[in-house]
Amino acid sequence: MTEIADKPKIGLILAGGGARAAYQVGVLKAVAEMLPPDSPNPFPILCGSSAGAINATTLAIYATRFHEGVRRLVYVWQNFHVHQVFRADALGVMTNGLRWFAAMVAGGLGRRNPRALFDRAPLRRLLYRTMPFARIQESINAGALHALSVTASGYGSGQSVSFFQGSPSLVPWHRARRVGCAADITIDHLMASSAIPFVFAAERINREYFGDGSMRQIAPISPALHLGAERVLVVGVRQESPPPRVKIETDEYPSLAQIAGHVLNSIFLDSLEADLERLQRINKTIRLIPAHHLRESGVTLRNVDVLLISPSEDLEKIAARHAHHLPQTIQFLLRGLGAFNRKGSNLVSYLLFEKPFCRELINLGYKDAMHRREEILRFLETSAR
Repeated sequence: MTEIADKPKIGLILAGGGARAAYQVGVLKAVAEMLPPDSPNPFPILCGSSAGAINATTLAIYATRFHEGVRRLVYVWQNFHVHQVFRADALGVMTNGLRWFAAMVAGGLGRRNPRALFDRAPLRRLLYRTMPFARIQESINAGALHALSVTASGYGSGQSVSFFQGSPSLVPWHRARRVGCAADITIDHLMASSAIPFVFAAERINREYFGDGSMRQIAPISPALHLGAERVLVVGVRQESPPPRVKIETDEYPSLAQIAGHVLNSIFLDSLEADLERLQRINKTIRLIPAHHLRESGVTLRNVDVLLISPSEDLEKIAARHAHHLPQTIQFLLRGLGAFNRKGSNLVSYLLFEKPFCRELINLGYKDAMHRREEILRFLETSAR
């Protein structure tokens, strides 16, 4: 516990992105290989949204055995199938589809109205089998974990709520449209945080229904800072500085899949990039102000070092190569939405929980992180084995 306390508290932020979160696992695999086998958890503050919340919680559960936690993540993601996340069988897909059609034709079915496109009962069963949530508190008591935060979006309040479990010294916070709330993290929090709107059903926690944590999360880095992070490692799921796309004139109306992919990008990716830019501007401003002026004026802002690891390749293009691995029922459904057209594969990248796609993303994350090995080790203030 002393060793962790003497070091700057490093926060790890794992963004949302459905199946794209496999990339995060590759980065974590590389970090684990950089560190000695008996090294403690390098990230005492873990923050996640959507699928990133599931990855972050796994690390929290195994915070006393960081390498073991990473190995478990790699094993699950390397062997993923869609049917482990949502029902992809013909009966399940057809039943849900007919219910949607009947509701639209009849103007609603009352309490039997469809709540989402896919049924995520398989994911709940998977989490129940593989995640002993009681170990989160054990990690905290052992000093291997300072805090875990899982963010979800309240449909009733319109607030971005970061549920956190951690040291007794931590206090809740309240900002415009975002709050921090102490809680014992459970399956319900993970199901809520990863409930992509329209695609997966919302989850009720206490008196409110919650959806995907990336919605309305205008400051994704904020929970880590509220929980005491002095440095932040952010793992994104969109290609950093992609090459400029050539504008092509077209009279073709965008498909439903193209529109849906655009919306999901707005939910999962844009707010993180904006928050990073904001934090970098604040850091530059603080460096220009003498420290004694900050103390005298009572300014509580502090410089926060940030390291971003993001894909070196376009995940949408990778998804297009692997779309045929989806179950036939899902292919049929998504083809009707235009997801297999030239500009529709972005939607596929969020739903492609199949091992060929996940394995390529893990390999990409591993390669990208290893390429920045020395930079990561300096950030963690440690040396290679």
